[in-house]
Amino acid sequence: MTRKPDGTWDKSNLPSRHVTEGPARAPHRSYYYAMGLGSREIAQPFVGVASCWNEAAPCNTALMRQAHAVSEGVKAAGATPREFCTITVTDGIAMGHEGMRSSLVSRDVIADSVELTMRGHGYDALVGIAGCDKSLPGMMMAMLRLNVPSVFLYGGSILPGSWQGRDVTVVDVFEGVGMHSAGKMSLEDLCSLEQHACPSDGACGGQFTANTMACVSEAIGLALPLSASLPAPYLTRDAYAVASGETVVRLIAEQLRPRDIVTRKSFENAAAVVAATGGSTNGGLHLPAMAHECGIEFTLRDFAEIAQRTPHIADLKPGGRFVAKDMGEAGGMPMLLKTLLEGGFIHGDCMTVTGKTIAQNVKDVKWRDDQVVIRKVSEPLSPTGGVVGLWGSLAPDGAIVKVAGMTSHRSHRGPARCFDGEDACFAAVEAGDYKDGDVLVIRYEGARGGPGMREMLSTTAALSGQGRGDKVALITDGRFSGGTRGLCVGHIGPEAQMGGPIALIRDGDIINIDADAGILDLEVDPIELESRKRHWEPKVTNYGSGALWKYAQIVGPAHKGAVTHPGAAGETHVYADL
Repeated sequence: MTRKPDGTWDKSNLPSRHVTEGPARAPHRSYYYAMGLGSREIAQPFVGVASCWNEAAPCNTALMRQAHAVSEGVKAAGATPREFCTITVTDGIAMGHEGMRSSLVSRDVIADSVELTMRGHGYDALVGIAGCDKSLPGMMMAMLRLNVPSVFLYGGSILPGSWQGRDVTVVDVFEGVGMHSAGKMSLEDLCSLEQHACPSDGACGGQFTANTMACVSEAIGLALPLSASLPAPYLTRDAYAVASGETVVRLIAEQLRPRDIVTRKSFENAAAVVAATGGSTNGGLHLPAMAHECGIEFTLRDFAEIAQRTPHIADLKPGGRFVAKDMGEAGGMPMLLKTLLEGGFIHGDCMTVTGKTIAQNVKDVKWRDDQVVIRKVSEPLSPTGGVVGLWGSLAPDGAIVKVAGMTSHRSHRGPARCFDGEDACFAAVEAGDYKDGDVLVIRYEGARGGPGMREMLSTTAALSGQGRGDKVALITDGRFSGGTRGLCVGHIGPEAQMGGPIALIRDGDIINIDADAGILDLEVDPIELESRKRHWEPKVTNYGSGALWKYAQIVGPAHKGAVTHPGAAGETHVYADL
């Protein structure tokens, strides 16, 4: 125990002793006095309160408020909060142009910057508050890497917009662009829609990547039950922020750390939740990256195998009817976890930040017949999960496709139409320059070849908006937004820049996709492919310096999480034990 019976703290095993204890640290303590701390606050554990607040997008604008509430909880529990911010790259604004190359890179920059701040200042614990697609996994990666007592807090979803008598999200606007290009929506209506789709603070409201990873934060045990449920504008969210601050102080006293909580079983629970909610395919990228931080082998294949045996039971957009606010009102993650637990689809014995197991946390949760968002496992939307892994001659390392809400067009065999980059494909789609039956191939958009593994929502939404999303298929070594609909295959590996089969496709080659059988094949003779490979060279990108160049030199394959360092396998120490 680090907390003494009289309420004071023994810091002999806490990192902050290096900046607060003994005569040699008088200069360090002088800085804290300059910021208004007293000797009692300096003698307490230091809790880093990290938020991704900024004015880049509504996902992040409510985070500072909640960070302040976390600090109040930390203070009330007898520790000293130290607030700091890190970056966010927001996909909704980065989408469809060069900015999207920064998105996945930001996940690792967030993890790295939180690590450096914690290390540099000797903080003893971490509460991380995040609201956007890459900031959620990035913050949890930092927790698992540092292994100091930690609590994650989602900043909350946006409220649904209302337009022409129906609920709408930002994906409706992306699809509206396609409808407008096809002559199915007037410019006046498109402009009206854009003004009504996003009415408040908060992350995109469907089961896109942010809400998917928010569900993961509860399923994996790093967040308090129900903390992901309330929308960002609701001031009642702040009670969860205060409770998160109080909880992390208890975790310091008990020395219950992230790697004590997050195990192989926890990742299996998280994958099951992604599948059960029809969540983002990006879950298949972020969970392996998080597992890598704590030395757990969990690849795309592991993720896909769990998805295959998990029923899809939450009727959420984009494939379903409801948004995150509705999910919260239906009972949120506790209701979903209880349902999956009773069906035998998750492990109930996994520890959580409450100090109790998943099973103990949901023990008193009762099924509610008055809600229609979450189905019983005996009455699923689909007997298998909303995401599917694919393997074959075109994807030796695997690929992933989101099938939530798809009742047809789960297989496709057709001729390739190749594009070296998303921009050329989007221009062709916007102009209607493609044929029904085509397989649109977007390559050199992988983590290394992009660089940055861009999402393709602008292109897929345009196809849907044109009403032709079920007439073609789209495959890429890049990624797809959680808002994607249609037969869209991402994460194809090895990527084109590494000489994977996707680099060798030529226009007219026949590609076979079968989501039910888990197959992605290129129907070209292997001898012909070997001949093409001999004449192939990697693409020269425009990024010869800076962060994107650096990322391209070190990033690993997508099926292992597109990670940028050796992870726990390379550790000679863990920060928490310094």
